[in-house]
Amino acid sequence: MKGTHPNIDVIARIDTADMIASADVFHSDVVWHFFNPDAPELAGSYKGMAGIADFFQKVRSYGEGNFVIQPHAVQAVGDELVVVHSRNQLGKGEKVMEFDVVVVWRILDGKVSEVWDIPAKQTA
Repeated sequence: MKGTHPNIDVIARIDTADMIASADVFHSDVVWHFFNPDAPELAGSYKGMAGIADFFQKVRSYGEGNFVIQPHAVQAVGDELVVVHSRNQLGKGEKVMEFDVVVVWRILDGKVSEVWDIPAKQTA
């Protein structure tokens, strides 16, 4: 997901398998917003790196330990936003779901300050 815009390069440094290891990419008061009516137990605004790590742990548990993000497109929007489209997989065996996701990242001063995680409902 390397790009020519510096904010795309910020996003490319994130390791979703170990969000705590990526803490230097995030502002300390970062907020990750997630809402999906089909997964209300995951919904919320997760604050700080501990909150984001908790969100990803919940997602992996929800997917029985399996969660794969396959980026398809990334676009910088001005000097502050990056929009990423990915096709994600969640679950194991015959229970694997694939679905489209759009994530909007706000980058301020070279670090992620806010994220909106928007999964599609009809592609799962």
